[in-house]
Amino acid sequence: MKLVSAFVIVTTVTLGSALALASSPGGDATALATLQAKAGQAPPRDRCFLYAELVGQLADRASQQLISGDAEQASKSLWILRQYAEEIDSAITTDSRKLKDAELLTRRASFRLSNLLRSASYDDRPALDATLKRLYKAQTNLMTEVFKR
Repeated sequence: MKLVSAFVIVTTVTLGSALALASSPGGDATALATLQAKAGQAPPRDRCFLYAELVGQLADRASQQLISGDAEQASKSLWILRQYAEEIDSAITTDSRKLKDAELLTRRASFRLSNLLRSASYDDRPALDATLKRLYKAQTNLMTEVFKR
């Protein structure tokens, strides 16, 4: 139990500082930070959905950053998004709540990023492609768990 608690604390601190780096000066940076803190403190059965909400918001943010031409910040946002997609996989439990909603959020984020990939510059494509692959894996795992029930 101590190992799991230490992992959650280290992950929360690491992703929190990375989230601060990828933040733009807008008001939604505080919303992301608040949601990130909420996900880190949530009971295990709620984490999967909260991580999916973070993935959705980060996909929107990365899209806005790429469209505005801020490739460096978009790359940071995509890296954080990949980390939270991994967290979704680790947060799926047999008693997780709102799995279907989490799957829908990840599907929407995947759709948004795949549309963005079609119009992205050649330099931005590897990060988008890696993020999409990781997101598709999380989405598949969510869908598998939804159909198990």
